[in-house]
Amino acid sequence: MQFTYTARNTSGQNQTGELVADSREEAVAKLRQEGLYLLALEESDTSTTNTISIAQKKRVPRKEIIYFTNQMAIMVDAGVPVATALEGISKQIENPVLAEILAHIQKSVESGSDFSAALADFPTQFDRTYVNLIKASEASGTMPQMLNRIAAQAEEEQETIQQVKGALMYPAIMLVMCVGICIFLLTYVFPKLMPMFASRGAAIPAPTKIMIMVSTAITSYWYLILLFLAAFVGVFCYVRKQVWGKSAFDWVLIRMPVFGSMLKKLAISRSIRTLATTVNAGVPMLEALELSSGVTDNVHFRQSWLEISELVTTGKQIHEAMEGKTLFPPTMQQMIASGESTGRLGMVLNKLSDYFDREVKIAIKSATTLIEPVMVVCMGSIIGFIALSMLLPIFTLSTSH
Repeated sequence: MQFTYTARNTSGQNQTGELVADSREEAVAKLRQEGLYLLALEESDTSTTNTISIAQKKRVPRKEIIYFTNQMAIMVDAGVPVATALEGISKQIENPVLAEILAHIQKSVESGSDFSAALADFPTQFDRTYVNLIKASEASGTMPQMLNRIAAQAEEEQETIQQVKGALMYPAIMLVMCVGICIFLLTYVFPKLMPMFASRGAAIPAPTKIMIMVSTAITSYWYLILLFLAAFVGVFCYVRKQVWGKSAFDWVLIRMPVFGSMLKKLAISRSIRTLATTVNAGVPMLEALELSSGVTDNVHFRQSWLEISELVTTGKQIHEAMEGKTLFPPTMQQMIASGESTGRLGMVLNKLSDYFDREVKIAIKSATTLIEPVMVVCMGSIIGFIALSMLLPIFTLSTSH
């Protein structure tokens, strides 16, 4: 429930604002904890609450969050109050969902909430890492620098993800083209040639017989094939949502030839970059490790970071907790050990994150360079086999006369 209140602060001045609480009693208790003397309290319009609830669930494009963060960094660094900066940016934002979110955050800040607490109301747009970094900067008075750092990190991650998608896009397009050409040859060209082969009574070579069977299956039982594909996709999506299914799928991903190494380096790069940023921002180590586990989608990397966090709680250092974790390269463990022994862990983590960022870019370039000839050979072989199966009977007929 959302309430609108009027209260008197410790200076004797009246102030109004909004707050969210499960009941009227909880709202009163929250105001008292803030040292406010309540004058009036009314429940806000439910349509507004519903609108905010919808905004909390809708996802805003990452590039717009980056733009907002950059704008906030500039305005806060120039001395503009947070609430005023939010008001100015919300008027410039074209995305109505983000504009509505910023307006709500502005009201929360004006009512006395911390900027980080207001951001936490929208976890879909501002994840735990984002909120905790802002919270740390509020405590240290370094919000402009932290906003710049968050924006730079988000831009680097976005660029890396786009490069990975670009590397995967080429083989995907080649595969779609190959499948499309094969379906065209088997459903349109082959059915027109089969009557000619049958009327001449020529011996049909084995490759042609195979393609005739495939062509007949596609043209006569296409609905069964579509049903099978739909069932396969449904089963795959169901298995992918299961804990054991996601674990198996993620295991296969990081062990694939060519792309497996690239995805491993990407997971390490993102988690190390987050760990470096949070540690340098003054976030407690255990919380920083937990946040690092949350930025990777791979179950096995996430589990490894959580296990490291548990071992650190027992008194072990990070490099000691990493021993036996085969997902992390030995050089990474050695550098972290060096940083911990010299008290320069933050700097070492920054260097590690830069190193793995470069490794990801190299892996992407290598994967793209290698996959192109492989796809061309595979695509040419499949289409060549179909073409050969069509030409062999024609050669047989021409040599028999």
